[in-house]
Amino acid sequence: MTENPWSYSATCGHLPGTDLAGWSVEASDGRIGTVDEHSDEAGDAYLVVDAGKWTFGKLLLPARAVAEVDTAGRALHLCLAKEKVRDAPQFLSDRHLADRQYREDVVTYGASPRLVDTDLCAYAASFIVVDRSSCWRS
Repeated sequence: MTENPWSYSATCGHLPGTDLAGWSVEASDGRIGTVDEHSDEAGDAYLVVDAGKWTFGKLLLPARAVAEVDTAGRALHLCLAKEKVRDAPQFLSDRHLADRQYREDVVTYGASPRLVDTDLCAYAASFIVVDRSSCWRS
């Protein structure tokens, strides 16, 4: 069974109700920005990451992209390399919640095999690990 990409992994350490706004967001190879807004809604959880000048905008990431929550350090660690995050579909505030196609585009992009840090993708049950060369699945 494929888990919902719009839900946090049970093993990442996320505590529902925690205000993540302003927390640092770390890719597997370095910092990418801060949480601008987020949702904890069951089956519809996401992060909007303000990556500042690095990507010239905000990015929408499904909650399943969070591999680890560091409450002491107020940081979210992703199972994605910076390049993967940088090239993700841009956050479109007027579309991201209501537009199912846009949300599918975000998940489909994350499911592409390129740029995935396979050593950190043990969390990827939401996309089912097929093999070590492609730990994402649409």
